[in-house]
Amino acid sequence: MEQHEVPVINVSAIFPAGAIYDGKQAGLASLTASALMHGTKDMPKKELDETIDFMAAGINTSASKESAGLSAKFASKDSEKAMQMISQIIMQPIFDTAEFNKEKKRILIGLEQRKESPRTMINAFYEKLIFGQHPYGNVVSGTVKTVEPLTTTHIRNFYTSHYYPEGSAIAIVGNFKSADMKKLVTRLLGAWKSTGKKPANPANLAFATPTGNQVLLVNKDDARETTFYIGSTGISRNNPDQVAIEVVNTFFGGRFTSLLNDELRVNSGLTYGARSNFQSYKNGGTFYISTFTANKTTEPAIQKTLDLIQRLHEKGMDEQSLTSAKNYVKGQFPPRYETAGQLAQLLTSMFWYQYDESYINQFEKNVDGLTVEKVKQIIARYFPKDNLQFVLIGKASEIKEFAGKLGKISEAEIKTDIQ
Repeated sequence: MEQHEVPVINVSAIFPAGAIYDGKQAGLASLTASALMHGTKDMPKKELDETIDFMAAGINTSASKESAGLSAKFASKDSEKAMQMISQIIMQPIFDTAEFNKEKKRILIGLEQRKESPRTMINAFYEKLIFGQHPYGNVVSGTVKTVEPLTTTHIRNFYTSHYYPEGSAIAIVGNFKSADMKKLVTRLLGAWKSTGKKPANPANLAFATPTGNQVLLVNKDDARETTFYIGSTGISRNNPDQVAIEVVNTFFGGRFTSLLNDELRVNSGLTYGARSNFQSYKNGGTFYISTFTANKTTEPAIQKTLDLIQRLHEKGMDEQSLTSAKNYVKGQFPPRYETAGQLAQLLTSMFWYQYDESYINQFEKNVDGLTVEKVKQIIARYFPKDNLQFVLIGKASEIKEFAGKLGKISEAEIKTDIQ
């Protein structure tokens, strides 16, 4: 996609190499993605890093739940050199053992440090509660127990199995002529070997829908506050009601002036902030309300949250609230896709989730078409009020009695690895 306003080029690449492919080696996809930057056949890591810095460019790799990705930004005058480096990172990484060991050491230290932060850990605990042993329950960053045994042999094998053209996409947006860029990309990436196989997706497996309230109480002995999620299963990214759900969630907990934040922060002073969110993947997802509160106000904060869920189902949204949420959603949509980097990421996302152009072109129409009556249907179908799943991270000795009233309780320690 040509964008000539600024003399820069952005690249976004996506590969079927996310944490769902980790199996029992949680963290393998993430570590493999990081290791792509440890040097290439023609450029050791030090030279690669120095060249990127000298060009005032940026090239980053990472892995998420379902996919791995590469993002890059560089001046258009450096397109030949930058694209050459990108092609080598994708096709010819060397996975240097010394650099790998340093990276793994940093990751292991980080994994231990994360255990001091309930807000950092809670999403992984929650997804494990929701998805169990399904691949969506895999912890992207891994755990100390799963990362410690990993070697460059594991990394190379994972790379060979998951980094190939099938199921991958590269989007390039910026100041260039499409014909010239196509020739450059063909020359640099034309030798990328095809496997002839369609990528498997282990997350196609069904996962159990929660039955009955469940509570995971994660103890942190020195906690002065309780951090909690309340929710259940959510939606897949290609859900036809996605836009309507976003509008309703904006009203409920998706913005600072939402119902949740008004009641829990502004009116009652129980927290500094409360939100609700749908985390969506190709084949499913989660819905959760997230906030935190002092130990002594854990019970009233959770009870208030449950009351607000009930209120949403009983009262829905009036015309004034619906109009406000619509205007907010429409106003927030265009800034998501202003820059070349945002557009490049949009294109790879559209490929990954199989969106067509109607995702953009029909967005405002879909927002405007939402009615108060339709809102009632959306709330009833997608915003859970029964069979709720709770994750509470706090001082268990002070909140366990109340937590047991919420549902069937299981316990864990924040200091131990997520199982």
